Amino acid sequence: MTNEKLRGDLIAIWRAGVEGVCTDRLVRNSIALLAPDDERNFDKRDYSFEIGNGNNREQYSLSTIDRIVVIGGGKASGSMAVSLSEVLEPISRKVEILGWVNVPNDCVRPLGNIRLHGARPAGLNEPTEEAVAGTNEIIRILESLTRFDLCISLISGGGSALLPAPVSGISLFEKCELTRFLSGAGATIQELNTVRKTISRIKGGGLKQICRGKRLISLILSDVLGDPLDVIASGLTVDNKSTPTDALNVLRKFTQDKPELLLQNISLKKVFDYIESRAKKTSPFEPNKPTFAETNCEEISDKIIKQDDSTNKHFGNLSNNLSDKIFDQDDGFVRNIIIGNNALAVEAAGMEALRRGYKQTMFSAKTSEGEAESVGVDLVRLGLEMSYVGSDCLVHGGEPVVRLVSAEVRGVGGRNQQLVLSAVCELMRQFNGKTIPLAILSGSTDGEDGPTDAAGAWIDPIAWNILAEKIRQEPNFNPESFLKRNDAYNFFKPLNTLIKTGITGTNVCDLRIVIQNPNY
Repeated sequence: MTNEKLRGDLIAIWRAGVEGVCTDRLVRNSIALLAPDDERNFDKRDYSFEIGNGNNREQYSLSTIDRIVVIGGGKASGSMAVSLSEVLEPISRKVEILGWVNVPNDCVRPLGNIRLHGARPAGLNEPTEEAVAGTNEIIRILESLTRFDLCISLISGGGSALLPAPVSGISLFEKCELTRFLSGAGATIQELNTVRKTISRIKGGGLKQICRGKRLISLILSDVLGDPLDVIASGLTVDNKSTPTDALNVLRKFTQDKPELLLQNISLKKVFDYIESRAKKTSPFEPNKPTFAETNCEEISDKIIKQDDSTNKHFGNLSNNLSDKIFDQDDGFVRNIIIGNNALAVEAAGMEALRRGYKQTMFSAKTSEGEAESVGVDLVRLGLEMSYVGSDCLVHGGEPVVRLVSAEVRGVGGRNQQLVLSAVCELMRQFNGKTIPLAILSGSTDGEDGPTDAAGAWIDPIAWNILAEKIRQEPNFNPESFLKRNDAYNFFKPLNTLIKTGITGTNVCDLRIVIQNPNY
């Protein structure tokens, strides 16, 4: 196999994983319009919806529905709205269809009476005034619904930032300061959203409480490992499992050894005091509300090569299969349906690897992985050990965190770029001056990796040779120094190994591919 073919396979397998969670396919798999045999003189009473996953599908007659209202927000919610609009188009002359969905600016396009509202610039994954205005419009729409209206909510990762509605007394600026602090400190998405729910009017089930329609159906694309419905986009249509005390404990975890932060950062101190006051008013013995029942679950895959690695702290046991669940939770008013997740992307990439002749091992993480640097090192180790179990391609899904250095020395990058750069550093320690035995790629399925125009990066034998020549000409071009200052983007840029896809229209965490170099 040539190095060029190795590179081609590496990228193609990753792209197949992203295409496997294409929102158009996922939406059409989850919702269908059942039409009468003769549509020439149809009446809406002759039509119905069929919504759900697998065998757990339910029909909804249009006979008592006057309006279908579509709301939502997230990185992939715009493409979800486009697909849903196409599904509903045959009944658009008999049933009023309208709505409002908050999306990144580069996802805006005309969509009839469903408004795709540009709520933030591309690459800026934090709340804006435009997002607040859009969220207020969604709230207004939900409050105007009647029992003759059906509401369909489209939720995907990024919804927390795209649907901001701060509680009275907390400003948008203060909320952004809090989010930047927690993200930079390495908080997991679970920790971050636990705090967000405490200072929001619509998160933690708030959207569900506001809705006055007859029925709320929420189609959810999961970007959280393990698919906890109360965490994805901060659980907009799911009863809140966490308490203000939980949120306070998260803040204490990241500030307890830095008391000066609450003195220096007035915004952070204000939010801390607000959550602390909320926690004092809540009984410590008050049980958490249930978030969802794991009922009517459907296994999406059971394909994996076995491997005994029970001591692996990041990836667990690789004999773990891809039997992540597609949840479908119905409480009589709200039906929450997860239409896609990370395991589906891993499976799609794994099938492409198999088609290309590889003996693949597939694994989708279900819990937080820790820091990107450690995951990168472990990917190298796992890649080197694959041959012991008869495998030559690892397809892995997950999402690590990155602790940011101070802004004064910080470069540009994202968690996937940082992960691959950490793998490069480990390869340098083991194979400096030699050909590397692996090709490694890591990319975000949404096409955005940190505040950059890249989805991630890769290293392979071709790039390794370019790197060796770069270091020979510029001895100060040290991978470790780039890693320490979070400057992975500028490390991979001269190697020409940044993944640039633009917004993909989907969002199910990260996907990594590791292939053993057959030429080694």
